[in-house]
Amino acid sequence: MSFSRATFVACIAVVLCSPAALGQKPAPQPWMNPSLDPDARADLMIHEMTLDEKIQLVHGNGWGVLRDGAPVASRHNGGAGFVPGIPRLGLPDINLADSAVGVRMAALNGRYATLLPSVLGMSASWDPDAAFLYGSVIGRELRAQGYNMSIGGGVDLIREPRNGRNFEYASEDPILAGIMVGQLARGVQSNHIMGDIKHYALNDQETGRNTLNAILNLRALRETDLLAFQIAIGLAHPAGVMCSYNRINGDYACENDYTLNQVLKRDWGFKGFVLSDWGGTHSTVKAALAGLDMDQPGDDNFFSDPLKQAVLAGTVPQARLDDMVHRIVRSMFAAGVIDQPPMPRSVVDPFRGRDDAQSIEEESLVLLKNAGGILPLSAAKVRSIAVIGGHADVGVLSGGGSAQVDSPGGNAVDPKMGASVWGKAVYFPSSPLRYIREQAAPDAHIAYDAGTDPAAAAKTAASAQLAIVFVTQWMSEGQDSATLSLPDQQDALVAAVAAANPNTIVVLENGGPVSMPWAANVKGILESWYPGIGGGQAIANILFGRVNPSGKLPVTFAATEADLPHPQVTGLTPRTGNNGADAGGARNQARNFPVDYNVEGMAVGYRWFQEKNKQPLFAFGFGLSYTHFVYSDLGFMRSATIYVTFTLRNTGAQAGDEIAQVYVTLPASAGEPFRKLAGWKRVSLAPGASQTVTIPLDQLCLSIYSPTDDKWTRPAGDFLFEVGGSSAELPLHQTIDLDSARLAAVDLPNK
Repeated sequence: MSFSRATFVACIAVVLCSPAALGQKPAPQPWMNPSLDPDARADLMIHEMTLDEKIQLVHGNGWGVLRDGAPVASRHNGGAGFVPGIPRLGLPDINLADSAVGVRMAALNGRYATLLPSVLGMSASWDPDAAFLYGSVIGRELRAQGYNMSIGGGVDLIREPRNGRNFEYASEDPILAGIMVGQLARGVQSNHIMGDIKHYALNDQETGRNTLNAILNLRALRETDLLAFQIAIGLAHPAGVMCSYNRINGDYACENDYTLNQVLKRDWGFKGFVLSDWGGTHSTVKAALAGLDMDQPGDDNFFSDPLKQAVLAGTVPQARLDDMVHRIVRSMFAAGVIDQPPMPRSVVDPFRGRDDAQSIEEESLVLLKNAGGILPLSAAKVRSIAVIGGHADVGVLSGGGSAQVDSPGGNAVDPKMGASVWGKAVYFPSSPLRYIREQAAPDAHIAYDAGTDPAAAAKTAASAQLAIVFVTQWMSEGQDSATLSLPDQQDALVAAVAAANPNTIVVLENGGPVSMPWAANVKGILESWYPGIGGGQAIANILFGRVNPSGKLPVTFAATEADLPHPQVTGLTPRTGNNGADAGGARNQARNFPVDYNVEGMAVGYRWFQEKNKQPLFAFGFGLSYTHFVYSDLGFMRSATIYVTFTLRNTGAQAGDEIAQVYVTLPASAGEPFRKLAGWKRVSLAPGASQTVTIPLDQLCLSIYSPTDDKWTRPAGDFLFEVGGSSAELPLHQTIDLDSARLAAVDLPNK
C-alpha cells in the first residue's frame, strides 16, 4: 500500500489539529456522565461494544490463583475471580474476592485482612447496625486491597444444623437472616464495592452439594428459603446474586427458570446479574435462557465461544446477551466502581478492624447458662482459675474453606508465615488466657492445661477455685459434621472437669449448634461462635462483666439428632464421605440423590420443635443477661403497616440490652401450626429504666403464598401475637382479627 503526498499531508493535519495536539481534552464518553442513571449509562456503553467484547464480560478468566498451574491474567488482583474490562470504553476489570467473614487470601499478596466473627455470630447480635458495620469492614478492606466485588453474603437458611458452612450463614429464620444479611450487603456496597447475595438457593448442606436435588413445594420454598433472599435483596439491591451448586426441584440452580427468571427477576424485579458459583454452570443455552448472566470461573467455556456461536445461530437471542451485559455494566455504574474505583495502594488499618470485630463479637456472645450467678467473675473474689483446652493459650478458632481469612503471623497453633492451608483449622492470635490473666487480680493464680488428657485436666481443675473449659468445633466448606457432638472427645473432657470442680464454665467456639450432654453439670455456658480477631478480649470482657452479654440464639440447639427433621445428614455415610461435596467428587463415589425438605416444609428450626412438641436444648432467640427485663402493656397501632407496642423495663442493677421479639401464629386456615418471628428490636436500658417499644410488622410475616394464584394474601381470622425474650419465653400475648379490630391510627414511618 502506498500514500500520495497529499494524503500524507492531510493525515498530519488531522493529527496536529486533534484536541490532544491542541492541548484540549478529548470529548468525554457520553456514558461517563454521572448525572445519567445507571441503566442509561449502561445502554450507551453497550451500544459501542462488539460481540466479542460482550462475550468477554459474561464469563470469568479461569481459576487463576485458586488452582496451581492455572493461567493468571496480568491485571488479576489475586482474588477468587477476574473478568477483564474494556479499556477503550473506560470499563474496568472486575476483581472478585471471597469475603464471607473478611477478605480471603490476603497473605498471598503480602496484605492483611481483618477476621470478623462468624456471620452466624454476628446474627446473634440481632443488631442491624452491627450487620451494616460488619459489611462496612469488609467493603473498606476490599477497596483498600484493589477489589471491586465481594462474593460473600450467604443467606441460606440453617435447615441442616450440621452443615459445614453454617458459620457463613445467618439463621434458621428467614426474617432474621434476610434483614441481617441485607444490612451486611448494604455495608459492603457503602464503600463503592459491588455486593453479592448467595447461594441461591437451598444450598443447605455440603454433602453432595454438586449432585443433590433439593425438593421443596413452592409454597414452603417462597415462605422460607426464598423469603430470606427476597428480604436481603430488597434491602441491599446487590450487584450480584450467586446461584448454588445443587438442583432445585429437578433443575440445577444455575439453570433454573423458576428461581432465576420467574422469581428473582420477574417477581422481585432484581436489576443486577446472576453469577454462578465456581464450577456451578452446566450448560450454555439452557443456563442463558434460564437467567444466568455470568459463568464463573469461566474455564468450562460454557459462556465463551459456545455462547457466541449460540447467539450467532439464534438459539440464544441477541437481546438475551445484551440483557446479561446490561445487568453487569449497570451494576458497575450503580455501585460506583467506575466513577470511584478502588485504591489498591491503600493500607488496611488492622487496629480499626480489630476494634470493630471486637465490638461486634461483644454484641454477639450468648450467655446460655449462669447457675448461681457464677458470672460475671469478680476479680476481687476469684483467687485461682484453671483455663483448659481450645488452644486458649494462643488464640481463637476460625472457620475454613473459601471463608478462611489468613491469620497474621500464620496459624497461632503452628506459626508459619504465608497463606492458610485448605482443610486445616486456623487459630488467630487473640488469646483468651492472656486477657483472662489481665482482668483477674494480679496475685490470682491462673493455670493452663491443654485439655488433651481429661484426667490431667481434671487434676488441674480440682486445685482451682473455678475452671473455664474452652471447647471447639472446626467447620468448613466442603464437609458436614456427621453428628451434633463436639469432636475429639471434648464432651468427655468437660465431664471430667465438671466432676472435679463444681464451678465449671464452658466457652464454646463453634460453627453451629452442638449437643451438650454435660450441660446440667456445669455452672456456666458461654457461646462465642467463631469470635474473630478481637475474640480473646471480648470473651474476657464478658466473663468479668466489663460487657453485659446480650446476644440471642439465631438458631435452635437440639438436644439430640433424633429430634431433628433429618436425624442423619442426607447422603452422608462412611462409604461416601461427603458424597461429592467438591466438583467431580469421584473419589467419594458421588451419586445423585434427593434431599426431601418437604419433611419439615415451612417448619424450619424452632417451628419444627413447636409443631412436633419437642423440647430443644436451647430455644431460638434465647440468651441470658446480667440484668433482668420485664414486659408489659401489649398494644397495637396501625399506619401504613401494623405496629406492636409494649413497655420494657430493666429491673436489674446493671445497664443492658434486651432483644425484644414479636411472634405471630396465623389463623388456622393458613395451615401453619406454629408461631414465627414477625419482628424484633434491640433496646438499651439503664438500671430501673423503662421504654415504650414500637415494632413494625412486615406484611409478608402476616401473609401466605399461594402457588396457584402466584401471590401473597393475608388469611382471614384470628392472629395470635406473642412478645418476649425468646421463642419459648413470651409473657405477653393477645389474639386479634386484623380485619375487624379497631386499631389506633398513628402517623409513624414504616421501617
